[in-house]
Amino acid sequence: MKVAVIYNRESQKVINLFGQPNREKYGIKAINRIVNALKKAGHQAIALEGDKDLIDNLEEFMPRALKGERPGMAFNLSYGIQGQARYTHVPGILEMVGVPYVGSGPLAHSLALDKVVAKMLFAQRGVPTPEFAVLDAPGFELPELAFPLIVKPKNEAVSFGIRIVNNEAELRDAAGVIFEQFDQPVLAERYIAGREVNVGLLGNGANLEAFPPAELIFGEGGPQIYTMEDKKHTSGREVRVQCPADIEPVLAEKAKTTALQAFHVLGCYDCARVDMRGVGGGNRLGVGRNGVPGVGGHGSCGAGAEAVGLDFDALGVRWVEGAGARYFGTPNPPDRGRRRSHPKHAAFAFLTERRDRLEKLLEEWTGVGSRSDDPVGIRLAAQRLSEQMTDIGLRLVREFTDDRDIWTWESPAGLAGGTLVVGHLDVPVNPQLGMEHFHRDPEWLYGEGVGSSRASLAMLEMALRAVRHVRRLNRTKLGVAIYADEGRDCEESSDFLRRACAEAGRVLVLNPGNAGDRIITSRRGQRRYRLRVEGKAIRLGQAGRSAEVMRVLYRKLDELTGLTDRKARIAVSVSDIATDAFPMRLPHRARIGLQVSYPDQVQVEALDRAMRGILRGGGVHWDLVMVSDRPPMPERKVNAPLVQRLKDIAAEWDIPVATDSSLWPSAAGLVPDRVPVVCGLGPVASDLYTSDEAVSRMSLVQRTLLLMQCLLDG
Repeated sequence: MKVAVIYNRESQKVINLFGQPNREKYGIKAINRIVNALKKAGHQAIALEGDKDLIDNLEEFMPRALKGERPGMAFNLSYGIQGQARYTHVPGILEMVGVPYVGSGPLAHSLALDKVVAKMLFAQRGVPTPEFAVLDAPGFELPELAFPLIVKPKNEAVSFGIRIVNNEAELRDAAGVIFEQFDQPVLAERYIAGREVNVGLLGNGANLEAFPPAELIFGEGGPQIYTMEDKKHTSGREVRVQCPADIEPVLAEKAKTTALQAFHVLGCYDCARVDMRGVGGGNRLGVGRNGVPGVGGHGSCGAGAEAVGLDFDALGVRWVEGAGARYFGTPNPPDRGRRRSHPKHAAFAFLTERRDRLEKLLEEWTGVGSRSDDPVGIRLAAQRLSEQMTDIGLRLVREFTDDRDIWTWESPAGLAGGTLVVGHLDVPVNPQLGMEHFHRDPEWLYGEGVGSSRASLAMLEMALRAVRHVRRLNRTKLGVAIYADEGRDCEESSDFLRRACAEAGRVLVLNPGNAGDRIITSRRGQRRYRLRVEGKAIRLGQAGRSAEVMRVLYRKLDELTGLTDRKARIAVSVSDIATDAFPMRLPHRARIGLQVSYPDQVQVEALDRAMRGILRGGGVHWDLVMVSDRPPMPERKVNAPLVQRLKDIAAEWDIPVATDSSLWPSAAGLVPDRVPVVCGLGPVASDLYTSDEAVSRMSLVQRTLLLMQCLLDG
């Protein structure tokens, strides 16, 4: 499981610095120790500062979980950076963004930090606590409490400002320091003589466990309280921890019972430490509570854990397990392990345990340059892909391979009547664009070709490896066809693709999905034409019968684009114009690129005739040549069962899927009418064919799961 250990130490990454600053810091050794302990237990752990970048860092480290996936968890050790109720800041953020975490929630922290509220709750519920008074400002009236007293800031923790006072002068002096340094009221309470013990607590509900009490041994000299100077080792004395405390068994049980009661009164979770004074002294206990027990391994909480056989590493793991039980009802978050005997659940576990590997595969593919105009890059990319397919256990199908523009593989069970997965290897991008390197943010993954082809290649490999992992590859009829001339309108690969698709029982095309988590059930076809017009070379303003080529051309282009009919789903557009002219003459020749989008073959043939009819006369010579034709993928009844199956799989795993049509053509148009086909099964992408091209991180893993489960259908 991914565990982010969240702490506050050095970072001041906030919008503004103001208010009461945090004075509490963990040592870097303590932070590293808990991270290393979690790693040794098999968790994937990192340490993160609890600052304004926390949400982005968490989302990058542990993206949103799939249904049934083992979610990430935060191990909250944060004290906050500044302001009031600092202990509540990170738990509040984690609650808001939906990240499970170890430790108490904002409410319990806020109750414990306000010592007056905590003492009122303790008194109401019968938890022993000494009499107290609140001093609001300098010049306060002397409280009706007998000296000696303990004074401390009302809303601080870890011994800040704590002091024993024996008379009014000492009280006013100590309170003045707190007013000045902490800018908050002062809590004055009756000093409880006697021994001081701490009780560590682990778990929740019926599984809540109190460790044996640990006594703080102050020795001779100095105040018999644990001061901040003691914790920083600047007091000149060494405070020892003895566990179990040398007290009568009945007192030990009373201390544990009192600690459990305090834990429940404040609504704590997972772990805490309850501090008590007066044990064995014949006085009422004084109770305090710390919801973030120290993790350095040398404190009273660690000593209590060791007394019951839990070393430091085991204690950290138990904290995580306790939080997992609280959130998910089991010591470890659910991984569907009890159902892994079913291939689909075993494949799901294979994928979710390797989400980092999936993104790493994508990063590796974006580093492989194979633009459509780069035959060397394509050859190297094809070699990499061939090695992957061979390693997975697929074999090359020579009948549907030309080793330059298309490669087809099949499983040991063969392709005939099975599932054919189609994708492309080249990156169709403007050659003038610079190469965009892989990078990520919490929601999107960026890089050259990341949406157009790279994400599909990564998800294909992971899905195939999952099928092999559950031992279904050898008996599943499937094939993979990857072509490398998408940027050249499948000029060379189209015949191979048609024949491979005709062999299959169904076809899944890994083009990127549309926004809104949509797969594609229909696509328009697209033709590209080159129009050449030529006339006489004339001078500007020259009189005569010769037509100006450009004037005639513009009129004809206006007529051609006027054939666009939205209702009929036909579009005619000019893509580029280039001209030739002699010096001091008007252009006598022009070359024009035309693009035509159409819904079916009948309409495009009629459109072709209409275009050629327009391009007549005008005193110039016309030449219209069709350069490429990518057929449409029409809506058809044979696709309905395949579309419904994909929707059923998506519903089972809570994957959002809707259907859509597209203006852009794809290899799906090459699939015979009798063969079911769905396109756009790749991850949802944005800004395709630009330097900002990206795919959704969540969609990448969701679509991989969808493809994987579809392949398991056989």
